[in-house]
Amino acid sequence: MHGSTLTSLPNLITIGRILLIPVICWLLATGNLPLRAVALALYAAAAVSDWLDGYLARRLKLGSPLGRMLDPIADKLLIGALLVVLAWNGSFSELDLVPAIAILLREIFVSGLREFLGPRNVVVHVTTLAKWKTMVQLVALGIVILEALVPGWRLASDIALWLAAILTVWTGVQYFAGAWPHLLGDQK
Repeated sequence: MHGSTLTSLPNLITIGRILLIPVICWLLATGNLPLRAVALALYAAAAVSDWLDGYLARRLKLGSPLGRMLDPIADKLLIGALLVVLAWNGSFSELDLVPAIAILLREIFVSGLREFLGPRNVVVHVTTLAKWKTMVQLVALGIVILEALVPGWRLASDIALWLAAILTVWTGVQYFAGAWPHLLGDQK
């Protein structure tokens, strides 16, 4: 089955997104505004590829277990790495660190929860709200990157980041609530 291979088009797009992460992070870490603009363009391409790989997998019937594993990993790597770099380079105010840390902690927690539940044959399905959460995170981080390039975006950046954090924490609570019986040892 071609869709299950590493070289299927959707999986190659996902791998491309992963390979862009260190480039985007390095460009942002330089502190150079023209390079930040390049980082923003690459980041926009990476964010669009998150939608594109899934669309192509469904449209071309190339969905695969490998792709279903790689896609959320690519999202979490991109978002997590950017949160760290944007905190490191001063793009976040001290107050912005609160939603940034909340997002990072939730992403790690839910990944660990999935890892814990996997051997118990419990699948933690991605909810529609969690898909929206990822989109809002991607948009929010794009606005944070843009903020240094276009004056006057601070309020939009703050609102988007806090909205992303609220959705992120809320979906984390939903996953935790759904997993609660399994965490207690009840196999209902």
